[in-house]
Amino acid sequence: MLGAPGAGKGTQARGVAECFGIPHISTGDILREAVAKRLPLGLAAQQEMEAGRLVSDKVVCGLVKERLQRPDAVSGFILDGFPRTLVQARYLDRLLRGRADLLVLNLRVDPELLVKRLTGRRSCPVCGQIYNIYFNPPRQEGRCDRESAKLVYRSDDNEQTIRQRFMAYEHGTKPLIEYYGRRNLLHDFDADGAPETITRQLCECLRKA
Repeated sequence: MLGAPGAGKGTQARGVAECFGIPHISTGDILREAVAKRLPLGLAAQQEMEAGRLVSDKVVCGLVKERLQRPDAVSGFILDGFPRTLVQARYLDRLLRGRADLLVLNLRVDPELLVKRLTGRRSCPVCGQIYNIYFNPPRQEGRCDRESAKLVYRSDDNEQTIRQRFMAYEHGTKPLIEYYGRRNLLHDFDADGAPETITRQLCECLRKA
């Protein structure tokens, strides 16, 4: 799943994973878990994430390799947040050699809309449900509809950091569109619309593929 920060990769990856009964593997979740447990790699990654920079390829690739070796990923999986660089893409090619065919879904969204999506993003620390105070607010202000838990705001979801993340995306991740496009593995989707509509389109594309 490719797309700039805030394009909806996490939301759509969860929808596709549920549709096909495969695990949603989010490198962001893996890294945040490492930070919460104060593991050495997590502490090293924390400073990079808070500054809006991408975590090193070596750290991310190691985490992904370990995750893909678990039993629930044998029959397929959807990657959210990986690969983000050409180095990571080539690593993934080697990792999947002889194992599976790769399909790449690219979510395209207007950049200014992305800023509002990210600065308004809130999530439930209990169930992981994601809200947006502008587009998808909870029924009770600041509280999860499911768990009634207080919603949290990621420290890197501020406008300055978000702009830095866009620059990092343009530099490191956008070339992946050309990389996969040349190999006819890329499927583009307009992700400005309603999330449920986009999920349906993604699942239809994957069924045909």
